[in-house]
Amino acid sequence: MQWTDRIRQIKIILVVAAVIIAVASLLVSHFLVRDLSTEERHRMEVWAQALHALNEADETTDLSLVLNVMEGNNTIPVIVVNSEGGIDDYRNIDDTTHLESYVRKMIQAGDTIRIDSQLVCYDESIMLKRLQAWPYVQLGIVLIFVVVAIFALLSSKRAEQNKVWVGLSKETAHQLGTPVSSLMAWVEMLKEQYPQDDLLPEMDKDVKRLQLIADRFSKIGSLPEPVDASMNEVLKHVVDYMDRRTSSQVKMLCHLPDHEVVVKMNASLFEWVIENLCKNAVDAMEGAGIITLTLFDAAQQVAIEVQDTGKGIKKKDLQSVFTPGFTTKKRGWGLGLSLAKRIVEEYHKGRIFVKQSEVGKGTTFRIEMKK
Repeated sequence: MQWTDRIRQIKIILVVAAVIIAVASLLVSHFLVRDLSTEERHRMEVWAQALHALNEADETTDLSLVLNVMEGNNTIPVIVVNSEGGIDDYRNIDDTTHLESYVRKMIQAGDTIRIDSQLVCYDESIMLKRLQAWPYVQLGIVLIFVVVAIFALLSSKRAEQNKVWVGLSKETAHQLGTPVSSLMAWVEMLKEQYPQDDLLPEMDKDVKRLQLIADRFSKIGSLPEPVDASMNEVLKHVVDYMDRRTSSQVKMLCHLPDHEVVVKMNASLFEWVIENLCKNAVDAMEGAGIITLTLFDAAQQVAIEVQDTGKGIKKKDLQSVFTPGFTTKKRGWGLGLSLAKRIVEEYHKGRIFVKQSEVGKGTTFRIEMKK
């Protein structure tokens, strides 16, 4: 949970930093654009005065300064309109086919200066328009950076979890291997010496159960190849196991289709998923209630629902039930549902989720797998 909290804190910090950068960029850009727009207005006023001086000049007037001012404008688009609405002159405009509509746009924006009978219309320069657009480009870059950073953090978290899973699984399988082998040998010796003992078959079942658990852990640490297997048999095995391991106050119901439902899967691991869901259901019902397993067979997918009559899950906890370490029980590691999610989604490319849960009435988990 500490790692999860740290990831959440880092994500919040990244988002806050992105917002601060975006706001600061927009403010700075706003002030720069405002100052540059004011400067361009002053430049056009000087240009308009130069145009007025040119119009009023006679043969003896020195026009060198006036012409320098007028020729010095090579960035701001400008159109000179006469009193009749005709266009006398234009500068810094590449597309000359829509000058009339361009003039109307300038007049509507209020970017005009009247000189005698002429109207000087101007637009913002290319540099000013780019400066106005830059904050939004920068904002997009910052957002992309934040998304990539969060994705990298989540990938790092997932990779670290995978290493923990694999290491824990291999070590558990290794630690169980030696004592399980010894127990199997002892059971065989006891069978030879006490062939009529009624307890030995039960002991043998428990030892084989330990061997199955060790085998499951060894498969968690690798990528087991799924094969065609009967989902009906998987659910029957789980019901049989839970019936023998729970009290008589827990009733197991299993609704199966009349035909065999064959799915590519690792049956041993998938049984583990259903067992985890059923054990959680027993805990939620506090040892008394009904667990219903239902198998649905559709054209494109197979679905399994595990429904209990327990205490249900609070709405605020629904998003966290599959998070490693999350548990509402006084004892437990909080790894069962996380492990189930890993087996279903990563090993079987399926989907597991809480279909419905109501406090005081029960919970329904649903697993969906493609055929």
